[in-house]
Amino acid sequence: MKIGFIGIELPEGKIKYNDSVLDALAEKDQPKKVSPAFFEFIKEEFSRSFAIVVPERNILDLLILDMEKIETRLTRTADKKEIKLLQKCMDFLEKEMPLCDVQLDEPEKEALNGLSPFSLRPIVQLKGKEDINTIIQLAMEKADYMFFYTSHPKETHAWFVPKGTDIITCAGKIHSDLARGFIKGDVVSYQDYLHHHNFNECKAKGIAKTVEKNYIVQPDEIIEIRFNV
Repeated sequence: MKIGFIGIELPEGKIKYNDSVLDALAEKDQPKKVSPAFFEFIKEEFSRSFAIVVPERNILDLLILDMEKIETRLTRTADKKEIKLLQKCMDFLEKEMPLCDVQLDEPEKEALNGLSPFSLRPIVQLKGKEDINTIIQLAMEKADYMFFYTSHPKETHAWFVPKGTDIITCAGKIHSDLARGFIKGDVVSYQDYLHHHNFNECKAKGIAKTVEKNYIVQPDEIIEIRFNV
């Protein structure tokens, strides 16, 4: 996943996320392979970013880009409804408020899609000298993303999805066959998993629960998929 940044010196390129949950699972299961999450930091390249980070003192540098977009659009539209929305956005931007923090309804957000204002994406305003791992965590929180995990002797893997993702979508992220042939899912919190020998023991003791395809996976859960193709 890509994180854009402006007004701060950060390493560009792919950065491994230091994941304490993944480390604990790998220490427990001793898998042959560990697959952490990587995030790509890209400077002043916002259109492909799932979140943007900027020092709080430099937020105006980003918002000015949106103001320029809106000013240009205001000279080209005669639509009264659009003009009202654009002026509303401009008022908040002039108060140094990113559009992601403005209460916009879905029709308003859709109307802004063509303009693609940068600050409509999740914006993280840094207050100090946060380290790279903290910046990733803040970006995930702002964008409402999370990790779920799979862990067994072959591989321990961190998977990155939006919060509110159902288990069949998570299954498809692991492998398309798991979603196509989905029967049931088994889930357990990573804290419970760490205190038991393996997933089978969690199921035998009723710690793990069996769920249907519409179950919403929770942050840091360990999942297993029963499937048939």
